[in-house]
Amino acid sequence: MDVNAAVAAAAAIAGVLTGVIAMLAFRWSERDQKRPTRTSLHTDPVLPPGVDTVLSVLRSSAVVLDEADAVVKASSAAYALGLVRGGKLAIEPMLAMTRDTRRDGEIRQVELDLPRRGTGRGEALAVSARVAPLGSRLVLLLVEDLTEARRIEAVRRDFVANVSHELKTPVGALSLLSEAVMDASDDPEAVQRFAGRMQIEATRLTNLVQELIDLSRVQNDDPLEDAEPVRVDELVAEAIDRCRHQAGTKQITMAAGGTADLHVWGNRGQLAAALGNLVENAVNYSPARTRVGIAARRVGVSGGDMIELAVTDQGIGITDKDKERIFERFYRVDPARSRATGGTGLGLAIVKHVAASHGGEVTVWSAENQGSTFTLRLPEAGAVRDRASQHPDPDLDDEAGTTESSPYEPLPAPEVLP
Repeated sequence: MDVNAAVAAAAAIAGVLTGVIAMLAFRWSERDQKRPTRTSLHTDPVLPPGVDTVLSVLRSSAVVLDEADAVVKASSAAYALGLVRGGKLAIEPMLAMTRDTRRDGEIRQVELDLPRRGTGRGEALAVSARVAPLGSRLVLLLVEDLTEARRIEAVRRDFVANVSHELKTPVGALSLLSEAVMDASDDPEAVQRFAGRMQIEATRLTNLVQELIDLSRVQNDDPLEDAEPVRVDELVAEAIDRCRHQAGTKQITMAAGGTADLHVWGNRGQLAAALGNLVENAVNYSPARTRVGIAARRVGVSGGDMIELAVTDQGIGITDKDKERIFERFYRVDPARSRATGGTGLGLAIVKHVAASHGGEVTVWSAENQGSTFTLRLPEAGAVRDRASQHPDPDLDDEAGTTESSPYEPLPAPEVLP
């Protein structure tokens, strides 16, 4: 009986201890659940009703901070920009703004330049930061990336400045020449000489205005609205005919070759202007008694066949530094030579826009004193016609370097056109 009593007593004591431990564990669990954690700080109930939904549809990067400067809510864009790191706002000027707004309740806005995350080199990120109180305890920070907008604005500003300069040059020359004609009214030989110069400047002004119109048209119009199959042979013949006089003056032989009976899909006028600009550049930048060739061929790529039109010259060539910028508007490899040939610096920019809007591309291979080959690649008629919709907007890439292609492979012997 004593043994049974001892066992019963031990069992009773064990039961009491188990109950006490269970009760303590339950109390501890309740207290632990009420304690704020890092995860609970990011849950929706902390924010006022509807705020989380609004922040999720904003284009700006959004960060919500509490009274201890801890991040309560942050959008994925805020993490991508490097605004939030380790649950804290990582940009000190923005953190100072949030503290000032929390103290006085005033809305603040400032523009900042931030280093790119991870590198610390290259172009800085331009952002606009706006801070406003959100309720009695929280502060809302909205950050908008202005880098691309500033770059586009710089491109447009440079374009306007270049247009003004290019227009002022021939207009000023015409004004001076007209005064010279008036002063030399009694000298027929001088009048004839000045009148000839006036014709040259008037032609340069006309070409500049026309190319500005062409560039505006190819940037604003959708070439595929009036797209049709266009014979490559006709485009080549038209480009050669356009430059026949200049080539004859310099005794330059123009030849066409490659695969016959090819068709591309697009706007005939824009395609003719693009190929004509390439051939005209080849003639203008080639020495006398040299050769300019235009070759066409079909190349197979994923998604459909493409047509390559290669324009090759034996001119002065292009340096590696210039090859990165030749497709920029108003950029000239040799400004003095461009003035002599009447170049405006818009021809290759037009080619680039036409190629991009038609779902193609233009590349260049060149070596100094060996010549250049510009290759215009366009979708073949009947192939995939929605390629242009997948191509990036060329306006956002005006300052990007061009892709250098390998030297164009030899094609069948070209045929000299009459």
